[in-house]
Parts: sequence; structure tokens; C-alpha cells
Amino acid sequence: MHPNKPNTADASIPLRHYLILITVVIVAGMNQGLLLPLLTLMLEQTGISSGVNGLNAAALYVGIFATMFWIEKPVRRFGYKPVIVTGMVIVCAALVLFPLFPHYWVWLLLRIAVGAGDSGLHYATQLWIVSSSPADRRGRYISLYGMAYGVGFSIGPLGINLLIFGQSVPFLAAAVLSAMSLLLVLRLRSSFPQTAEAGERASAGYPAVFRLAWFALLTSLLYGYMESSLNSNFPVYGLRAGFSDTWISLLLPALGIGSLVLQLPLGMWSDKWGRRPVLMVSGLLGGAAFLAVPFFAGGSPYVLLGLFALAGGAVGSFYTLGLAYAADVVPRAVLPRTNVIASVLFSAGSILGPNIGGFSMEYFSIHSMFYWLGGVFVLFALLGLLYRPAAAGASRQELPA
Repeated sequence: MHPNKPNTADASIPLRHYLILITVVIVAGMNQGLLLPLLTLMLEQTGISSGVNGLNAAALYVGIFATMFWIEKPVRRFGYKPVIVTGMVIVCAALVLFPLFPHYWVWLLLRIAVGAGDSGLHYATQLWIVSSSPADRRGRYISLYGMAYGVGFSIGPLGINLLIFGQSVPFLAAAVLSAMSLLLVLRLRSSFPQTAEAGERASAGYPAVFRLAWFALLTSLLYGYMESSLNSNFPVYGLRAGFSDTWISLLLPALGIGSLVLQLPLGMWSDKWGRRPVLMVSGLLGGAAFLAVPFFAGGSPYVLLGLFALAGGAVGSFYTLGLAYAADVVPRAVLPRTNVIASVLFSAGSILGPNIGGFSMEYFSIHSMFYWLGGVFVLFALLGLLYRPAAAGASRQELPA
């Protein structure tokens, strides 16, 4: 350990500090839940095609993706708190600049900046919580993190309704909330990730870590794909299907609400019955709900509301349950590296989502994004039959470089 570091590596987080982190995650979720549909709607109203609109939305995840290649080192060197604070400052600055420079290319660059800030913030908070959670309660601990993000993400799209007061109001409201949560973070005492212990190799290569926990880590790819695809492409889908801005702002939170209802129960069930079977069943149910949209929605917002709530409840916990599962099957000292892989996969899925959804809606069918969503979650559930966590757990103490 660095001689200037306090000996707080892997220490349990005090309740007050944990609640501050949860507050930060709520606000971060609100920002993402607002920016994705808000910017998409504003660009759609300028006449930009759905494909090009999707490219702009994907810029957020380009920022996340790029950040993941170097974020592990500053967290290990400076601790969790400085990385969280830096990320929040970047996001606050971008929120203020969006309404000041309402141009396509400026927004693309600002979205990259928001992605980089969010990336650092989420990486540090996730790792802090997962590293300090006891194994037998890790599912529920990380589920509470997911619930916090889900609450924020569900509330975020409602900020679209602030547009009636002016195009800058939703952005400034988000910036004020972010600044308030930043003040809370400044009161935290930082901690550092655990260093390698005897028998564990913190220098294990990324391919070795992925081979050990590939099924758990794929949840990050799918969650990123789902979140970005729906929040970036659904506003376009909704407008072309004849739904009002108000209905669009209500339908998107249904995913988050469904996730909130089952987030903690799924975490507790995974602690009790195992994370692999819970993830497989959730994938099947979520995939079926998405595949049902083109066949049963029929333009009715009420049917969509029910299907979105079902899908959100089933797969809205994928990212957090995947992190908990990965923490079960890898040495604790390589959790920072595991979280990097999870974040990279999340970013990759998030970049693919708006582009696959946008271009497939433009050139194939307006419903095509739901075919993609349903198909990948069903495929994931089937892949679970090939994963052998017992074999992975047996080798978790010695990872090849």
C-alpha cells in the first residue's frame, strides 16, 4: 500500500457515507435518464434522421468506453472519493453548457464529456460498495445501489416536462441537483481498493478475468444495450407511433419502476438460490416481454406501460446482479479489473444500442429494436446453460496473467 494512504482499503462503509453514495447515484441516474430522451427529442424536432440522432446519443457511451481504459489506476492511486468528485464536476459543467451551445457537434462533444464523468463516478461508487459488501449479503447491498440508480433514472425523463418553462430549464435543474450532491460527497472520507493478498494475483490479465466470469460480465453488455437503445430510440419510436411527449416521458420510467419493485427481491433471491438461475429466468422473462411489444402493443400506451414494467422488473437488475456474481467468482484483489471489464462491456452495449436501434428502425421496421432486445436476452438465458460457476470458483485463487 502507498505509504501516504490511510489504511482504509476494503473497509466497510459507514451508514452515513453509504447514504451519501446512494444519493449521488440517484442524481447521476436522473441526469442520464433525462439527457438521453431530452436531447433525442430536441434533435428529432430539428429534422435530424433517427440514425444520425442515434450516433449523437452513442457519444455518451463513447466517453464511458474511452475512460475505462485508464480509470483503474487513478482509483488505486488516489482512492474512490477524488475520482467521484472529478466525475461530478465534469457532469455539472456539461449540464450548464448544453443549453448555451445548442449545436449538434457541440452536443456530441458534451455527451462524450458527460460519459467520461459518469464513468468515473459509477466505477468508483460500484467498486466501493461491492468491495465492502459481505459475500452472503452482496446481492442485496448492490441491489440497493441499483434501486438508487433506478429511482433516479425513472425520475429523469419527467424533466422533459420542464421544457414548457424554457429549453434551458431541464439542464439547469439537473445541474443544481448535481452541485448539491457534490457538496455531500466532499464530506466523505476516502478509501482505497484492496491490494493483492497471498495466493491472489492483482496483475492477472483481463482475458483471464473475463474467462472466469464471462457469464456474469455479459450482463453489463446487455444492460447497456437495453438502457441506451430504449432511452435513445424509444422517443423516436413513440413520436412516429403517435404518442405525445407526455406519454413518452411516462412510458420510459415504467422500466425503472418495474426494476425498483423487483431489484431488492431479486438480489435477496440470488443470495439464497444462486445468481446464475436468477439471471437466466430474468433474461427469459425480459426477452419475452420485449418480443411481445410489436405483437401486443398495437399502439396502446397502456399495454406498452405494462410490458415495459414487466421487462424492467425482469432485467433491470442485470448490471448490479452481474457485478455481485462476478465478485463471487473472482479474487477480491482483482475486483477493480473486473469492474473495468464490466464498464467496458456496458459502454460497448450502450454504443451499439442507439446505432442498431436507430438504423434498423430507419431501414427495416419501426419495431425492430424490440426484436433485437428480446432476442439477445433470450440468447443470454440459453448461454447460462453452458456456464460452469463451480469450475470458475475452484480456480479463483490462481489466475493466469
